[in-house]
Amino acid sequence: MLKERRTTNILLLIIAIPVVFYLLKILSFIFIPLIFSMFIALLFLPLMRWLGRRKIPKFVSIIIVLFLVVAGLKIGVELVQLSSREILANNTQFLDKAEPKISSLKAYLSDSFGFEFESYMNVFSQFFQKENIGSTISFLRKFLTTLLMTAFFVVLWLAESINVQTMLNNTILKQKYTSVKAFMKIEKDLIKFIKVKVLVSALTGIFTGLMCLFFDVSFPIFWGLFAFVINFVQMVGSFASVILLSIFAFVELDTSNTLLFFMLSITLVQVVFGAVLEPIFMGKSFSINIIAVLVMLMFWGFLWGIPGLIMAIPITVFIKIIMEQFSGTKMIASLLSGKQTSLDDY
Repeated sequence: MLKERRTTNILLLIIAIPVVFYLLKILSFIFIPLIFSMFIALLFLPLMRWLGRRKIPKFVSIIIVLFLVVAGLKIGVELVQLSSREILANNTQFLDKAEPKISSLKAYLSDSFGFEFESYMNVFSQFFQKENIGSTISFLRKFLTTLLMTAFFVVLWLAESINVQTMLNNTILKQKYTSVKAFMKIEKDLIKFIKVKVLVSALTGIFTGLMCLFFDVSFPIFWGLFAFVINFVQMVGSFASVILLSIFAFVELDTSNTLLFFMLSITLVQVVFGAVLEPIFMGKSFSINIIAVLVMLMFWGFLWGIPGLIMAIPITVFIKIIMEQFSGTKMIASLLSGKQTSLDDY
């Protein structure tokens, strides 16, 4: 009887997992803002507690937090507008400089490797042409919908209408003491991750922009902002930033030596902040196995696209901490972290 029950449970699990993944995929418009909002709420949770200890009403505290979020978004919008004006002002100059470089590269590839290019095709002109209006409106509509839903869920998290600790206690963990400790660990690790990631990404963006200024590469504000945003995509973001900026610098810089030094400089920025300082700031307790990182990036990227790539590591940490609470899944948690972990360390 026990063997039959175990077999039935395994079969039910095999059936349930694809169903869960399917629901995560088709309901991504709900889950993406829900998870994003949870990370934002966790980041401001210490501030909410600090304000609560000073007898400030909860609704006033929520307004203060929303004001800080809006101020941050306002700064981001201003930077985007500034970089957009910079790009539009130099659009013609850049195209004039790019055309000879692209032509010489086409000729080299054609002579050396036999590649054929259509002579009338201008890659950069096509790049700077106006996008399809319908696609742009659709993208803006989805973005604004996600933004409003995220703001709505942030309010619910901060007002404790959605309580993670209670949810864990009532669904997964079933024990109040265990759920409290698990929630404390989740909160501690995720807040640390978000703070360090924002700091490291900001420093990466600032120094990337400074390297562009030093080597006289156009649009330093845009590239600094791009490096800041793309750095939130673990591992993939660093490679994308270096590769795209190197391709752009190929057009801007005249000598091969200068281009080489520029590529080395922006690579060094990514290595220093991403591979050296970030692990130091995160601490050993936050370590995730590199193979687990790659698998989770591919999995969540497939499910949710770019938002999935951004949230892959925090979600992995959440799953790891939950798995540490059960003897049957502690081995999986150890594989995710690459070492034995315990709640007693926290």
